[in-house]
Amino acid sequence: MTTLGERIRTLRKERKLTLEACAGEQMTKGMLSLIENNKANPSMDSLNYLAGRLEVEVSELLEELSGSELRELLDQTEQLYKSEDSAAYDEAVNLIEPLVPKLKRGYEAARLLEIYGRLQFHLKRPDWQPAVEMASELYGELNILPRRAAVGIFKALVLFTEHHYEKALACLMEEKGEVTSGSGYIDPLTHLDFYTYEVLMRFAVNDTETATTLLKEAIAYSKEHRIFYQIGQLYRVAAYKAVIDGDEVTLDYYERKILQYGEFAEDEHAIWYTKLMRIHQLNSMRGDSEGALRKLDELPEPIPEVDFFRNFFLLERGKALYGTGKYREALRLLEKVVIAEEIHHPFDLSIYYEKDAYAALCAEQIGDLAYARDLARIAKKNMAQLPDSPYAHFVEETAGRLDV
Repeated sequence: MTTLGERIRTLRKERKLTLEACAGEQMTKGMLSLIENNKANPSMDSLNYLAGRLEVEVSELLEELSGSELRELLDQTEQLYKSEDSAAYDEAVNLIEPLVPKLKRGYEAARLLEIYGRLQFHLKRPDWQPAVEMASELYGELNILPRRAAVGIFKALVLFTEHHYEKALACLMEEKGEVTSGSGYIDPLTHLDFYTYEVLMRFAVNDTETATTLLKEAIAYSKEHRIFYQIGQLYRVAAYKAVIDGDEVTLDYYERKILQYGEFAEDEHAIWYTKLMRIHQLNSMRGDSEGALRKLDELPEPIPEVDFFRNFFLLERGKALYGTGKYREALRLLEKVVIAEEIHHPFDLSIYYEKDAYAALCAEQIGDLAYARDLARIAKKNMAQLPDSPYAHFVEETAGRLDV
């Protein structure tokens, strides 16, 4: 980053000291100038003296990366990281990359390694893991447990996004064990994060009984500690589970909770989710295509400009049109549905994967049997990777109907 002389000059100027004032009585102004310009090497006695004049530890002068320089770099990369822009991500990675071998201790080094690893992953580069592991180790040494936990959750979520659900859950539980193995205490925010992701992952591996118990505990814990930033996600999972179970009382309850949360947090997506959920229930659970179409036509404009909602409502309209006998129009819409990159949970994937089964049935009705069988094979192959569900049964029935 900088030479010893440059660090001394920077610290002197930060403290608004002239050469003469910094040199004081034990060093000449000329000698200090030579040191700052890297034309003379100070003795340890001189370094100790200068460190005292500059009000820093000698180690900060000797370190190849000073604490102030690391803090400045961290501030810069934090801003780039928060931008959620790929060009900014590239810039941050390029700033940190030359320094990675030198980031060996302290919070700033750990955070820079964490950001570097996370951005490498987001940029789809294969060498993200060593930096993340080193960050985790440094946080552990510093006993900064919330950040240590955040890195552990990130590692588990990487496996989750790769659809290795069992491995993701095992990783999450291992990381939780590591964090609690010392003091046994986890701060409420971190505890709630572990709760939430364990709920999602246990549903993903079809451990429904444990997931349901944990879901109720997580919601109660959130209310007890008045930490609400995960509550919307927990309510949505609970409502979706009620849809699958056909539990109208529970669904009504959590629908009200989602609406209350949406108003409280000014989260319009939470409110839109309840609309989507009811339309999906009519289509997939009740077979009421006419009712689903009416609900779709009643939706206020505009639909949120988010891939998840745009594709989900497109999917539901295609299913409803199939159910009302408008096969060509339904097929045209279903073929436009794209699974957004952020969709990874089996609950959501199951809904999207059944769209190929609906498209297959549309193709069958208009007489294109070859295309229908191709679509049914795609649906069957995709659904085979996921836990058992009503969607899996629908896909299997469709495949059997088409002799696939």
